[in-house]
Amino acid sequence: MRRGLCCVLLLVVASARVEGACINPATLTHSTVSITRYFDEQEKGLRSGVLGMSGTAWFLSPTSLITIGHVATAMNLSDQSWRTVDIWTQENKQSIPVRVQHVVGSHPEKVVVLELQAAFPRAQGLQLRKEPLAPEEPVVSVGYPDDHLRVATGRFVRYGADERFAGMALFELYDGDDRLALDYGSSGAPVFDCEGHVAAVVSKLFVTTIQFMSQVTRIPTAWGSPNVATEPIDALEDALSRRARLSGGR
Repeated sequence: MRRGLCCVLLLVVASARVEGACINPATLTHSTVSITRYFDEQEKGLRSGVLGMSGTAWFLSPTSLITIGHVATAMNLSDQSWRTVDIWTQENKQSIPVRVQHVVGSHPEKVVVLELQAAFPRAQGLQLRKEPLAPEEPVVSVGYPDDHLRVATGRFVRYGADERFAGMALFELYDGDDRLALDYGSSGAPVFDCEGHVAAVVSKLFVTTIQFMSQVTRIPTAWGSPNVATEPIDALEDALSRRARLSGGR
């Protein structure tokens, strides 16, 4: 079963946990953030009991954030209207109006560029990887499941070949023995290579849910197999390169 990792916001709990990884997680503090949008009264009326949605995003520049398509859709973000989103790191929290600037990608799941109406203080833009990943290449990801900062390490497994995952990048990511480290709220998280370049954007977690009477058990994939599906960053890299060429030709 595939599960998108956008988090339905019923309760916000603030805490953080950082573990060792391929690159120093301290260098990611001002680049990867939790984003939350609280719905207005009309929107809450359409989704009983749901106060808002949260996910993960990362800075391309102090005035632009990258996330995954279903996060922007779940938050009802628009390319026409500014809508206020709470953006926070461990050290800073700001409420800033955002709007959709670009949607890129050829797969059903897209990569979304969000424009910020005001720059986020001390934001550090990330660099994009230009080369394809190699099998078994070590990687690290930083996400905010349930508004908890988590660092997951692991490896690139392969690019998807079947119809469901064609073109997606599949990873095995974990925190110690926790294979659900990138859980709900981690959608949009960057996956870094060991040089600190973004190679992919987290989209889905592979997990099976078993319910017995009132108890629900979530079972991740077996060790040695992919547990996270992502959108490769090449579509965004191509879009930015085209824009740079057009700007240079003017």
